[in-house]
Amino acid sequence: MNSVTIPKFGELLAPHLSRIPDAARPGALARLERSAAERYRGWAHALPEHAEGLLSCAAREDEIADRIEAILPVPSEFEALVCDVIPLAVATYYAVFEPYNVWDQMAIQANAERQGSLAWPAMVPAFPEHTDELMALSTLELKSGDFLDALLSAQAA
Repeated sequence: MNSVTIPKFGELLAPHLSRIPDAARPGALARLERSAAERYRGWAHALPEHAEGLLSCAAREDEIADRIEAILPVPSEFEALVCDVIPLAVATYYAVFEPYNVWDQMAIQANAERQGSLAWPAMVPAFPEHTDELMALSTLELKSGDFLDALLSAQAA
């Protein structure tokens, strides 16, 4: 692996996500989770020998999105704003990966999963009625991070 620069994704995406009201932020983040699922599917295509595990990570990203959309969807009054902002956030997120090969991209994503695992518990004060669900989403993020770390360790060996 080359020297990989891993950003603080919360800071990187803040100029976009800060435009979204708190009530719409979980649903907006669900859409970012779907973009991460697409990245995993791309890696599965690029590395078919690891496709099963990478597709499981994609499924977890989709599961996170599904679960958030079920309990905290984007309120209709913010739908247009979220539709404007999320493509910008996705483009910013994807740009981080562009200079790197697939293995380095997965190293970045492993760290992104760990950072993302902190986002859901941070929402508990705003949505205390969903504490258990938000904590469960954090666990799903960490499972994908653990998978990537193990895959990267095996590749380095």
